[in-house]
Amino acid sequence: MNYKIKFAIIGGGWRTEFYLRIAQASPERFEVAGVVVRDEIKRQALEETWGVRAYATLEELLRSETPSFVVVSVSWASCPIVLEQLAEHGIPALSETPPAPDLESLLKLNSRLGELDARVQVAEQYPFQPLHAARQACIESGRLGQISQVQVSAAHGYHGMALMRQWLGVGYEPAVIRAFTFESPLVAGPTRTGAPASEQKVMSKQTFASLHFADGRLGLFDFTGDQYFSWIRSQRVLIRGDRGEIVNETMTYLLDYLTPIETPLLRKDAGENGNLEGYYHKGILAGEQWAYLNPLAPARLTDDEIAVATCLLRMDEYVHTGKPFYSLADASQDHYLNLLIQQAAAIGEAVTSVLQPWSEKA
Repeated sequence: MNYKIKFAIIGGGWRTEFYLRIAQASPERFEVAGVVVRDEIKRQALEETWGVRAYATLEELLRSETPSFVVVSVSWASCPIVLEQLAEHGIPALSETPPAPDLESLLKLNSRLGELDARVQVAEQYPFQPLHAARQACIESGRLGQISQVQVSAAHGYHGMALMRQWLGVGYEPAVIRAFTFESPLVAGPTRTGAPASEQKVMSKQTFASLHFADGRLGLFDFTGDQYFSWIRSQRVLIRGDRGEIVNETMTYLLDYLTPIETPLLRKDAGENGNLEGYYHKGILAGEQWAYLNPLAPARLTDDEIAVATCLLRMDEYVHTGKPFYSLADASQDHYLNLLIQQAAAIGEAVTSVLQPWSEKA
């Protein structure tokens, strides 16, 4: 890439800072054209802290800048309104997840943006996190054979559904969903604001769900929100095929029917044990092959920031070529399944997904 990706942001919340950190860590690749925030105090804070221009309205920003696309990082309720506004201006949009709060809003949004011929992708970053992307590469290599089951305890709701559907290779086919919740005591860990000030016990809510897809494939979802920050609650992943499986960070598969191979998914980082290359993530090896190479190296970014930055790279490709990477239809389907899990857990009965209008345009 011999040019900078110039994008703007609407919204000034916690997720916006991810994009600002990415641009700061990789200034040769990204440029923030400006941030649109209604609150004057937030605008001043953004300009002072991050050195970016902040504007009160989209129109004000567009009088000064011409971004390649706009990241929409606002509340669920506001997101459809902003996406429609950008579509009316003919500006491509990268929406944060989910693009709308409920099924009715998703249906309206898909219909309206279709009428406007909007160019929209959604920043579902989890499949682009290094380890998750490496797992997907192992699936695509064929070493696991035909995937029949995925157990995912790595991300909440629609994020978990995005991983599950990708690893299973399912689209919009119906699924029978059963779910329940479980609460247990847990010593509180860190939050967005930092480490705990003292030892406290909290109740940790866990959601379990099974999704039996029409073609026989099975997804099992298990997540508690504490996993994102807790020091004692970790991710768990099982991807099972007819020739092999991945359990967390180990892949086992058959070279032939008599020869089992066990291969760790080995993380490689620069800057460790006296290495002087700088500190950054290089990639993940599966045996003698790279299952994943960090496209943002040598920028010093966390795994989630690498994933969000990958969304920016893919969005730039989409703007220039029309090649989608996570469409509004995909985002709508994953949130739809998430809503059904919540419904099934609340009523204590199985529910069945049905084909939605967005599947016809996918």
